[in-house]
Amino acid sequence: MSAQLLLVDDEPGVREAVKDYLQESDFSVEVASNATDAWQMLQQRTPDLVISDVMMPQVDGYQFLKQMRDDPRFKSLPVVFLTARGMTSDRILGYQAGCDAYLPKPFDPDELVAIVENLLERRKATFASADGSTDLEDIKAQIAAIKEMLQGRSGISATPPPIRIDLTPREQSVLDLVAQGLMNKEIARRLNTSVRNVEKYVSRLFSKTGTNSRTELVRYALEHGLTQ
Repeated sequence: MSAQLLLVDDEPGVREAVKDYLQESDFSVEVASNATDAWQMLQQRTPDLVISDVMMPQVDGYQFLKQMRDDPRFKSLPVVFLTARGMTSDRILGYQAGCDAYLPKPFDPDELVAIVENLLERRKATFASADGSTDLEDIKAQIAAIKEMLQGRSGISATPPPIRIDLTPREQSVLDLVAQGLMNKEIARRLNTSVRNVEKYVSRLFSKTGTNSRTELVRYALEHGLTQ
């Protein structure tokens, strides 16, 4: 399955031209003409990467990016800024806001594709590197030991009240299997789905919990009662 991209630009000509080029490069592209519509689309489905114009009416790219970064679901979602403002100070503002790449207009479409592919590969590599041997059992043991120690000192349970995060049944199944230390290929076999789909579910779990690796995800899930 091709990577899912969300393109946000208020200029119809630019939006359609970039969309067509990205689709020719085998990406699946959804488009929005403003940040408000794009935000609503994010609520329906989390893409693999967002490409956004900076200068847009009502809600500009910086505000849109801040809105994403303030939401745990989209904290680590790769974002590329496209903008006619190419001054160094503008690029600094973009990186300070949390964008992953900043491409001034006019730009070479091949450069945009290269940036997108690079960011997606880095994101995939992050998942893959965490897919091998991990210290998940050590994490479980450490958390159990800390809870036991605190309970012994205070005489009360050290388990914090569970944090409410809306997980779909499939996301919960993936989370439980990740916590067992299974790799994506093993999880895919267990759930009778593709490795690509498992990667997507793990990515959504990262976004919803504000974590960046499987180790962080498992620690977070165990500490907050999301899995056993």
